[in-house]
Amino acid sequence: MKIDATKPLEYGSEENSNKIFGFWIFLGAEIALFSTLFTVYFVLVNRYATGPNGTELFELSGVLWETFLLLSSSFTIGLAVHSMRLGLKKPMMIFFGLTLLMGLGFLGIEITEFFTYVHEGATISTSAFTSSLFVLLGTHGAHVSFGILWGASILLQVKRQGFTLATANKSFIFSLYWHFLDVVWIFIFSFVYLKGLM
Repeated sequence: MKIDATKPLEYGSEENSNKIFGFWIFLGAEIALFSTLFTVYFVLVNRYATGPNGTELFELSGVLWETFLLLSSSFTIGLAVHSMRLGLKKPMMIFFGLTLLMGLGFLGIEITEFFTYVHEGATISTSAFTSSLFVLLGTHGAHVSFGILWGASILLQVKRQGFTLATANKSFIFSLYWHFLDVVWIFIFSFVYLKGLM
């Protein structure tokens, strides 16, 4: 396969460029999915029946930690891609690994948060509000979980094979996915948690 040396390795072939373009189309579908979930949440946010509402449920400290971890992981995945473009395998793997560890930290806090909600009487069947909340947060959390597994498999491939057209392409596409999850979280933080605490 002919490599275009004038472009970064992840764009080094026509096939790689097509895969990246295809992933942007996939992210468009993901935007539609999360837009639908946000719309459902906004419609149902005030329908909490006898269950707790956002003001009673949400605690800012945990959410701030989640936000810090996820936004920091967006920075480290950017550093991983930059290191990859410079051909620095060890720094790339360190930054990539840090990204995944922060993703795990985020998930740990979110799972603890879910247990707290259930303990306080807010389950997926308590009200329309809690149902839409759990589906929105759970879908995002499931995407993060998948991302961690996917990222770990890419990291293993980079460790074994180094930087190739395939591993560079996968790493870059993963970074797009991770940045997308961070953008979705900013909307969740702003319009679910901060708005819900008012």
